[in-house]
Amino acid sequence: MAEITWHGHACFTITSRDVTVLMDPVPSSLGFNIGNSSPDIVTVSHDHSGHSALDQVSDGYRLINGPGEYEIQDVLIDGIQTYHDGERGKQYGKNTVYLVEVEDLIICHLGDIGHVLTEQQAEMISAVDVLLVPAGGGPTISPAQAAEIIAQVEPGIVIPMQHRTEFGDLEREPVDGFLKELASSEHEVLPKLRVRKSDVGESVRIVVLEPVAG
Repeated sequence: MAEITWHGHACFTITSRDVTVLMDPVPSSLGFNIGNSSPDIVTVSHDHSGHSALDQVSDGYRLINGPGEYEIQDVLIDGIQTYHDGERGKQYGKNTVYLVEVEDLIICHLGDIGHVLTEQQAEMISAVDVLLVPAGGGPTISPAQAAEIIAQVEPGIVIPMQHRTEFGDLEREPVDGFLKELASSEHEVLPKLRVRKSDVGESVRIVVLEPVAG
């Protein structure tokens, strides 16, 4: 079983029996707090300040901050280069999408992707069980583009991120617009998601996580 916790913005902790992975550590200046985080692995999708607050993380972790294939403590991580905008990075630069394979699950974090997937990228991400996707617009994909990526990838579980909450991301759109794009009023709201491979079904399950601190 893996446990997925959302700390706000694009920051998640993925915890298995033996390993903790922290993705896109968020600074407290954005209104969120990751607490006293001591992960084994930290991934950074790009070096913008809202996604790379390494000063919030205790020493002793392995850092992954770019494309490539990695294996750390039996966790397989694949970094895929994408762009932060629809102009091949001319506006905001590059972005790394990460696939994390843990407890037989494949969890995909899209970072600040700014475009729908190419055919090749969609094929590389096609086996995803859990998709962490920007849902509030802003300098990343729109809710409509997020829905298009979900249709490209067909994940078992979708978790929206980077949408307006009572704590932060107040300039982003609330999650409702994203849910409307998916034409689904059925979703779960949870403090965290505990998931096994056997929990992943053929139809898409939408889970809106509440941001929590550390």
